[in-house]
Amino acid sequence: MSKRNTYSDTFTGAADKGIRKILGCDDEDEPARKLHRIMLKVINNELTPRQKEIIMLYYFKDMDTVAIGETLGITPQAVSQLMSRARIKMFRVLQYYI
Repeated sequence: MSKRNTYSDTFTGAADKGIRKILGCDDEDEPARKLHRIMLKVINNELTPRQKEIIMLYYFKDMDTVAIGETLGITPQAVSQLMSRARIKMFRVLQYYI
């Protein structure tokens, strides 16, 4: 059975826009910089190595789930599942800081 290469999943919505805004922060605003540092600490310390790798590829390298799946040798559905779990874990930790 061959893999489906037509699957494409982009995480859209307010949550994804919020994460992208925080991680792409170039503001001089101290609260924004603080939140950026906290988010990076959460990614580095709370996520599994695979989740961390997927988050870095998705948010910092601007790869979609299909490209990440091909890079890591897993299906796009598995990438999507790992991404969802990573985002939930990040939000659970961040709720204590916000």
